[in-house]
Parts: sequence; C-alpha cells; structure tokens
Amino acid sequence: MLERFFALKQHQTTVPQEVVAGLTTFAAMAYILAVNPAILSTTGMDKGALITATAVASGVMTTVMALATNYPIALAPGMGLNAFFAFTLCGAKGIPWQAALGLVFYSGLIFLALSVTGLRKRLVEAIPIELKLAITAGIGFFIAFIGLKNGGVVVANPATFVGLGDLSKPGPLLVIAGIIATAILVTRKIPGAIILVILALTVVGLTVPAPDGKGMITAMPNGIMNLPASLAPTFLKFDLSYFWKNFLGAIPVVLSILFVDLFDNMGTLIGVSKRAGLLDKNGNLPKIGQAFMADAGAAMFGSCLGTSTVTSYIESAAGVEAGGRTGLTVIATAFCFMLALFFAPLILIIPSVATAPALVIVGAFMMQGLAELDLRNFEKAAPAFITILAMPLAFSISEGIAFGLLTYVGLKLGTGKAKEVGAVTYVLAVLFVLHFLFGR
Repeated sequence: MLERFFALKQHQTTVPQEVVAGLTTFAAMAYILAVNPAILSTTGMDKGALITATAVASGVMTTVMALATNYPIALAPGMGLNAFFAFTLCGAKGIPWQAALGLVFYSGLIFLALSVTGLRKRLVEAIPIELKLAITAGIGFFIAFIGLKNGGVVVANPATFVGLGDLSKPGPLLVIAGIIATAILVTRKIPGAIILVILALTVVGLTVPAPDGKGMITAMPNGIMNLPASLAPTFLKFDLSYFWKNFLGAIPVVLSILFVDLFDNMGTLIGVSKRAGLLDKNGNLPKIGQAFMADAGAAMFGSCLGTSTVTSYIESAAGVEAGGRTGLTVIATAFCFMLALFFAPLILIIPSVATAPALVIVGAFMMQGLAELDLRNFEKAAPAFITILAMPLAFSISEGIAFGLLTYVGLKLGTGKAKEVGAVTYVLAVLFVLHFLFGR
C-alpha cells in the first residue's frame, strides 16, 4: 500500500529511509513546540492551548501536504510570522489577539484564491532559473547561519554586528564537534547520520553545564508523558469582524502577512524540492498548485485552532538530506508532532546545541546547487549572488528573493534587454518595491 501510494521505488527510497528522514525533520523543527507558545503567549493567549494548537496544526497540515503532493515538506507555525503577530500586531499596534487571528485567516483566504486561480503558479514560473538555483543555495546559507546562531557559535556584536561566540564554552564546542561528526558520518554514508548526532549530543548535553551555569545543556525532563492541554481557550476564538470594521488599517496588515508567507513559502518549496530532485527540467515544481493550496489551507486552519500563520518549513531540508524523497517522510514527522501532545516533556529536552550541526550540514548540501549556475556569466551571477547574500543578512527568505529579483530586472533594463523579462516578473518587481517602501 505504501509503495503504491508514495511510489517509493520510483523515488529510489524505502520505508525505513523515509521514516529516519521524517524523524530527522522533526528533530530539526521540534523547537517550534516550545518557541511558538512562548512568543504568542505574550499576547495573553493561553500557553497550554498554544502548545496543543502548535502540535495539532503542524501534524494535521503536514499530513495534508504529504497526501496532496507526495512531497517531503513539513509545515508548522512560521518563525518570524509569529513574532510579527505577537510583537507588531498585538504589541505595537495594539490589535487584540482574537482580531489578529482573524487577519491571519483572511490572509490565508486570499492565499487560497491566488492558488485556485493559478496566479501563484505563474509567480513561481516568473522567477528565472538562475534565481531558483540561488534560492536553494541562499536557503542553505540561511539555515546554516540559523544553526550557528542557535548553537552560540556566532553571536551579536555591537562593533561588527556579528562575531564568533565564546568558543571556550562547552555549548559552541559541542556544536563544532557535532558538525565534524555529522560530516564524517555523512561522508561515510552512515544511514541516519544526522539523527544519530542529534541524539548523541542530546545525551552528552545531560552531563555538560549550560552556558549560564544554571543546570545542564540538556535539561532533565519533568516526566515522560502528559495529557495535552485543552484547545478551548483559543479554538475558533478569532474575530472576523475586526477586518471589516477597520478595513483601511487592516488591509495593509493582511497584505504584509500574505507577502511574507507567499515568498517564504515559494522559496522553501523551490529550495527543498530542488535538493529532493523534484523540479522538472525547466526548474518548475509539477504539483506546485496542490502545494500552494495546502499551504493556504494551513494558514486558515492554524488561525481556527489559535496560532499564527502555519507555513512550509525550511528545516524540511534536513529530512531530504537524510534521504527523504516522498510524502511518507513527513507523514513520520506529522506522527511525531501528534505524539508530542503526549510526550512533550521528553521531546522538548532536545537542545538547540543538538540540532545546530544538522542545520549547518544541511546548508552545505543545499549550497551544491550553485554547481549548476554559470558563475562566469556575470549577468546571471550578480542577481544570484545578491539573492544568496541577502537571505542570511536580512534573516528572511522573502527579502532575499526580492533583492535578487530587483537586481535581475534592473540589470536587464540597464543592458538593453528589457524584452527578455516577462510581464509577471515586472509586476513582481513593482510589488517588491512597494513592499520595501510601504509594506514593511
């Protein structure tokens, strides 16, 4: 049954390989179970309900994506979007969280309309192939930077913006050791290399003091099992009337959510699918319409449960590098999210130090896409370079795509090749300019 539905032989994979890849994806993104409730609870939302909403939304919508597309792409409440929800909408703008959930719902509804009409597919096809290759590599640099940051290897520096952390401390040293160990195991083609190192570092962390001197890097769990908290405090508590009562003020907010979700999701789909070998010869994703509709439905479903925008996760790339090639990979991931409702104390002890090496190694894999780009052709290399550079520095996939596309269009206009740029690409460029001037 699994072979027929997921076409495992066609994708040159097996059930054990897919399951290990799914566990790897879950280990790389399990932090969202702790971080998302911590961020959104600052708005006054019930933290217990948020933990349940995060796990259920991730598990259900990841399953929907798997069944709709057979792609190894997991979904969860998006980082960045949850901070925008909590600190900008509810904090700075003073919008009640119930109303903010309503705005997320409307953004998902517009997202769905764009997907059904095929406009989102046309937007992806308007991205030139050199930028699609650059997006994959840019996400690689971005995800590696996140890993180094989470592991304390790189830190904020008031003089240079970013600098090395204190490498004399055990946390960063464990991350560096983990990177080397993962690289060795991957090179030796050891099955489940990434998940093995994550588990090993989690166990070692039980004996290593935390950087702040309070406890160990891996905290002892408060138990093994617990009953999930009730969803009642947040379920269907969104306020859909706020949008219409404050239409002029609400429209820019909804469009901002839509913009970030649209291009973050586009970048993730292109980057992860490229590494999984799912793109066709023209660099397009065959089932991108279904993927977009699943993502749009995720935003709406998440707001119903009581969480900020649910979207595709770049950490899905960890599972791809562990051998995941089909939707069965993220079915395993979704199963882990549902188990997390009962085993949260055990799952949440995985420290960022343990997952940081995985993200760095995944970044190294995704950089390999640059081998297909003719870097000697400056006309193609310049937009690609800007895309790659902007993603980690702006800490945003969507902003990286925007900078790269604007460079591409500007270069074509400046070199007398304006006719080579399609109408949809020009429209995208104008939207990006408007986003930078007014949307952010």
